[in-house]
Amino acid sequence: MKLDILAFGAHPDDVELSCSGTLIKHISLGKKVGIVDLTRGELGTRGTPAIREQEAQQASLVMGAHIRENLEMRDGFFKNDEQHQLQVIRMIRKYQPQIIVANAIRDRHPDHGRAAQLVSDAVFLSGLRMINTIEDEHEQEPWRPVAVYHYIQDQWIDPDVLVDISGFMDKKMESIRAFSIG
Repeated sequence: MKLDILAFGAHPDDVELSCSGTLIKHISLGKKVGIVDLTRGELGTRGTPAIREQEAQQASLVMGAHIRENLEMRDGFFKNDEQHQLQVIRMIRKYQPQIIVANAIRDRHPDHGRAAQLVSDAVFLSGLRMINTIEDEHEQEPWRPVAVYHYIQDQWIDPDVLVDISGFMDKKMESIRAFSIG
C-alpha cells in the first residue's frame, strides 16, 4: 500500500503526543497515513510492551491510520547503524510515502534525537539504487519521499511549518487517551 504520509516514532505514543492532530486532519482530507514505531517502549515506566501494543492499535483506530507497524528495536539502545537503517529503509520503500514525519531533532529523551537522525539518514539511503532490500521475497525499488518533517516533543524548537488542527483536537486527545496513565 502506497502512503501519502508515514510517521515514525521512537516509542508507541510519540506520534500521538506530537503530531496526531496533523495526521488526523490529513486523513480527513483523504490522505493515506501510516505509523511505524521503532521500539515497543519496553523501558517505559507505565505498562508493558504488550499493553503498549494494544494501546497503539487502539490509538491508530481512533486516528484512522491505514497501517501501524513496530520494528521492535531495543528501547533506549537502538543505534543509527546499518542494521537499523536497513529496517527503516524497508519501511520507506514498502510504503513509498510522499512525506515522512519523525521525532524531534533534539530533545530531552536521547531516543528522540537518535530516532530523528536514524530516519533522516535512512530517507537519504532509501533513494540509492545500490542498496538492496527485500520485502516479502521481492526486491524493493529505491524510494525517497518529497519531504521530511520533524515534530516538536519535550523541548521547544522554532517550527518551519504550522498546521492548524483546531478542528481535530478532540480526536487528537482521544488518541492520546488510548494510552493508559497508571
